[in-house]
Amino acid sequence: MSAQSKSLPNDPVEPVQALIVVDMQSAFVSGDDAIPHVERVLQRTEQLIAKARAADALVVQLQNDGPEGATDEPGTPGWRLHLPVDADRGEVVIRKEYDDGFEETELEELLREEGVTSLAICGVMSEMCVSATARTALDLDFRVVMPHDAHGTYDIPAAEGISDAVPAATVSRVAEWALGDEVEVVPSADEVSLTAS
Repeated sequence: MSAQSKSLPNDPVEPVQALIVVDMQSAFVSGDDAIPHVERVLQRTEQLIAKARAADALVVQLQNDGPEGATDEPGTPGWRLHLPVDADRGEVVIRKEYDDGFEETELEELLREEGVTSLAICGVMSEMCVSATARTALDLDFRVVMPHDAHGTYDIPAAEGISDAVPAATVSRVAEWALGDEVEVVPSADEVSLTAS
């Protein structure tokens, strides 16, 4: 894989047929414990959802079931999805217990049933659930587009003898890079278009 193949593209991006919104739950995107740059990630995710709805493309929101005592423990305020789901138009919520949105869920089956071969992924956390879900999607031969400004995470704190603190923006960019040259990373949600499958 060449460094050139991993650069952010300038060419128009082919439309995708589904939007996967990863773990946009209140614990991570509201209040004092929200991720850095949360306003941008929320705005861009809402923009992608609006595009998907206008195009009659599939929207799937993943919802993480954290362990007992976690901020995203099921039934707690932090576990609730922050953005509304339009069930009347067929939007789907899939609960998960692992970083990978495909692991022990019906996500792959749903995408196959809907005839989806390409998707955009956004949400939190860049290096955890977003990355794990994108990697499996690629392994399953889905085309994956990841808008850089529509996913986010937390700063990594300093670790004595290992590293200084790592800013969230750097963590997100490394997460994109680590997915390899098959993922299509684009600078902005503005460049993502959706279409019905």
